[in-house]
Amino acid sequence: MVSEKWVLALLLLQLCYTGCGNCGKVLVWPCDMSHWLNLKIILEELTEKGHEVTVLAASNNFAIDYIKPSKLNFEVVPMAISREETLNNLNDFLELAVNVIPDLPYWKAAMKLNEFFIQTTTIMKLLCENVIYNQTLMKKLKDTEYNIMLIDPVMPCGDLLAELLTVPFVYTLRVSMGSIMEKYCGQIPSPPSFVPVPMLGLSDRMTFLERVKNVMFSFFFDFWLQQYDFRFWDQFYTEALGKPTTLCETMGKAEIWLIRTYWDFEFPRPYLPNFEFVGGLHCKPAKPLPKDMEEFVQSSGEHGVVVFSLGSMVKNLTEEKANLIASALAQVPQKVLWRYKGIKPTTLGANTRLYDWIPQNDLLGHPKTKAFITHGGTNGIYEAIYHGVPMVGVPMFADQPDNIAHMKAKGAAVDVNMNTMTSADLLNALRTVINDPSYKESAMRLSRIHHDQPVKPLDRAVFWIEFVMRHKGAKHLRPAAHDLTWFQYHSLDVIGFLLACVAIAIFLVAKCCLFSCQKFGKTGKKKKRE
Repeated sequence: MVSEKWVLALLLLQLCYTGCGNCGKVLVWPCDMSHWLNLKIILEELTEKGHEVTVLAASNNFAIDYIKPSKLNFEVVPMAISREETLNNLNDFLELAVNVIPDLPYWKAAMKLNEFFIQTTTIMKLLCENVIYNQTLMKKLKDTEYNIMLIDPVMPCGDLLAELLTVPFVYTLRVSMGSIMEKYCGQIPSPPSFVPVPMLGLSDRMTFLERVKNVMFSFFFDFWLQQYDFRFWDQFYTEALGKPTTLCETMGKAEIWLIRTYWDFEFPRPYLPNFEFVGGLHCKPAKPLPKDMEEFVQSSGEHGVVVFSLGSMVKNLTEEKANLIASALAQVPQKVLWRYKGIKPTTLGANTRLYDWIPQNDLLGHPKTKAFITHGGTNGIYEAIYHGVPMVGVPMFADQPDNIAHMKAKGAAVDVNMNTMTSADLLNALRTVINDPSYKESAMRLSRIHHDQPVKPLDRAVFWIEFVMRHKGAKHLRPAAHDLTWFQYHSLDVIGFLLACVAIAIFLVAKCCLFSCQKFGKTGKKKKRE
């Protein structure tokens, strides 16, 4: 008779075999900074489930720490550009975005941003070439036989690499769904009548003049602003693949688009079955605060605390701006925890403490937190939604104005203009979200919507990645629009054909009428003569 130990051992062996049989090999093309923080959580969950994950990391990355021991495998791509040079480029961008662009008209600001992106294209191209033209690395990647690629499309060439390796790929991104990539490469319908163009700070409920503005900028972005960048990558992709192609055609082959938002954030609009929303996948219940921080929070009494962070990137606030902010914060009865690196403002109040780093999620989940002053990064906004905290938005660049516009439209935030605000403006905004109960109610409503999902965002993301691995793709979810030209998509060929038919019919009817009239005229004259 077989002993219980042997039966248990056989069952464990079977379970292990079954688990490993479902595991796969994942190749990752990431983007640095805050994008990596979201992606890393997905990758760690995949490794916990037994998948083998390899990250292609450029040697000049910041947030992607490929030296620290990890369950993730890192394939480091050498770059001629050092981390210091990359940091200088980043600071140049922040200076442009924070201190230059806010003073410019929309069209000039868009042109300035486009100029900067054209400059960064050179760096992106170098990374691409260091991978796809590295024969040793490419052979190693092909021999590994990956089951899937997980790509952040903010960095071009991940999809090109997937095409060269013949591996199905999944996108993970946070770009407003009215953007170029989703609209033209993902074929998401984007009617400008109610889908706002990114970075304009509009909602889906637009006035007539706002719709005029939205339509004009839609044409501006679609037909002029992105043309250089797209043409550049179209040529690069064509040369790399050895056949005519475009960036959008290659991007359109994505099996699934994992969008890092959800309907607690997005405005209702049409989307496609291969788009899945996983916003807030990084959010989690709050943990206890460090002892000294907890004591400071508790000392606030019934007034509570305000959490203030402009994210990890913004460190170049002018002394004048820092004093303006500190002066406003000093006038509220709440205690303030401010993540700030710079010279200590002379107007700093006794109620405000400065920190190089704060446990933002844990602070937002603390019962004494009354408001969150934020630059509008998606990660921070989702932590505020998760914990039901109203916001004061101080957006500066990229998708931040758009993000805050979403929260403002949903009644959970007030916005102030970083470039033109006074101490009184910031103070009034902060008092409004704290003292007007409607903002807290709206934030809690969004929180309930976020938590009331059949599947957690992280589990949904992992499910669709594994789904693509199991089925070697998800072509049944890909719309036929990808196989149509732009004039076929808009039925311009059909409209042209129907107009031609109508024109021919009108022409024939007119000819018949003219012929009949002429014949009738001749007959009438003949009778008259008789």
